Amino acid sequence: MADITTDVLIIGTGPAGSATAALLSTYGVENMVINRYRWLANTPRAHITNQRTMEVLRDLGRDVEDEAYMFAAEQDLMGENVFCTSLAGEEIGRMKSWGKHPLSRAEHQLSSPSLMNDLPQTFMEPLLFKTACSRGTQARMSTEYVGHEQDENGVITTCVDRLTGKEFTVRSKYLIGADGGNSKVAEHAGLTFEGRMGVAGSMNILFEADLSRYVAHRLSVLYWVLQPGADVGGIGMGLVRMVRPWSEWLIVWGYDINQPVPDVDEAHAKKIVRDLVGVSDLEVTIKSVSTWTVNNMYATTVSNGRVFCMGDATHRHPPSNGLGSNTSIQDAFNLAWKLAYVLKGQAGEKLLDSYSAERAPVAKQIVTRANKSIEEFGPIFKALGLLDSIDPVKMQQNMDARCNNTPAAEEQRAAIRKAIAAKIYEFDAHGVEMNQRYRSDAIVTDGQPEPAFTRDPELHFQQTTWPGARLPHAWIFSQDGSKASTLDLAGHGRFTVLTGIGGQGWSEAAKVVGRELGIDIAAHVIGPRQHWQDLTGNWSNLSEVRDSGIVLVRPDHHVCWRRETISDDPVAELRRVMTTILGK
Repeated sequence: MADITTDVLIIGTGPAGSATAALLSTYGVENMVINRYRWLANTPRAHITNQRTMEVLRDLGRDVEDEAYMFAAEQDLMGENVFCTSLAGEEIGRMKSWGKHPLSRAEHQLSSPSLMNDLPQTFMEPLLFKTACSRGTQARMSTEYVGHEQDENGVITTCVDRLTGKEFTVRSKYLIGADGGNSKVAEHAGLTFEGRMGVAGSMNILFEADLSRYVAHRLSVLYWVLQPGADVGGIGMGLVRMVRPWSEWLIVWGYDINQPVPDVDEAHAKKIVRDLVGVSDLEVTIKSVSTWTVNNMYATTVSNGRVFCMGDATHRHPPSNGLGSNTSIQDAFNLAWKLAYVLKGQAGEKLLDSYSAERAPVAKQIVTRANKSIEEFGPIFKALGLLDSIDPVKMQQNMDARCNNTPAAEEQRAAIRKAIAAKIYEFDAHGVEMNQRYRSDAIVTDGQPEPAFTRDPELHFQQTTWPGARLPHAWIFSQDGSKASTLDLAGHGRFTVLTGIGGQGWSEAAKVVGRELGIDIAAHVIGPRQHWQDLTGNWSNLSEVRDSGIVLVRPDHHVCWRRETISDDPVAELRRVMTTILGK
């Protein structure tokens, strides 16, 4: 007999675990989350927050989305990636990033009702955790996962209270491992992985200093400092990252993982900060020094029976591209509604198989992209002449050569500009963030071919209603003058039918099939003199169906079926699709 029972037990309160708990509680599912530590994230770690993640927060409630914006550094402050010899020294070049370029900004605004921002994990995690607990999640801190056993009906998980040392057991119908890059849950569940851990080492120095005078003219989240011979080792590159504008910062640099971890005391840490900032007498307060490893590993299976893993437990990679917590929260958005439908008897357990089919390819994609982004610094180093010698004096001379009035220097300057511009694949990869298209039994394409990408799919998001893609965003307007995104009409734990004036039959079918299946299927007829009107024509241009057609959207905003025109029997068609998707 277990000490505690719950429907879903979640191991870990990071972005993945807390988001899952918040979503499940919002959907009315009993859940419990545990954390082996006494509190939440104590370092800012993840911070880049993309539009897709903000859409998940918006789905949790406008109050949640608004609170995130309140604590975040907004998009214009994220600015331009800067390459320099120090923050107070010479600038080598910069690139507009995170939607700062006007063309990129336009794409962002056309793609989503939500705004990209910089929200450190020390703010995101408490927001999600608070949302979860305030809506019903039971939480236990200082509680460690030990192991689990599953049977046909559920999972018995053994935990230990770290304050008393006493073990206890939790009986749940499902177990979620959101316990990070060294996940015990993933290990015990026997998940399969590709790649390897610990490919490189990194050191962090978290500090406070007023650096506003050195960055006011070039606002950015990331400042890449190149100082051959500096204490940061290697070619002398250190990253100065803004945590809070413009007084809290994080310095990151790499070390040879095959060598001992660098020993950095407070005096050494202050010297590194002052060197990279370029001010020898800078007033600085060191808050912490820590190390971490760069990993290149992803799960090829993310579930086993009643056990599911997500977040860093399944995609282990460097922070390049800012994909970590974003992908973790989107893992949660994918799985939570499926668990809710199964637990409420509204779907068969077969629906849960789609989690691995849909999210394992995403894990591979982002781990591959993040590690490739590290490699793409190579052309910058090469153009600066930093790979031609290990002598710091010679390396500095090679960097200085770009200032000469010679044909070789002109070529070097062009190479530097080209190499920095190519970092758009890390710092403004809108397509990587938004272009996920699912393929699983929870998607019904009816043989409709997937549309090809007309532009680079890593850089540009391409909206489509092809089943599997995220529902396109378009502003539509009510008769009282208010506006909403098409994404606002969908989500919130429900399936949604979007149709036009000729598709009234689909709206009626949603009521009939919803009653039959015991679920709430929202239906919206968009058109003149309807509650929602497409006054700009944007939805009509993006829907890829006629006025009598249908776009069926899952609770996670992904289109799961569409038909261009009305059917002879809309009820039978919608019933066929819904029973297929729900595995009933």
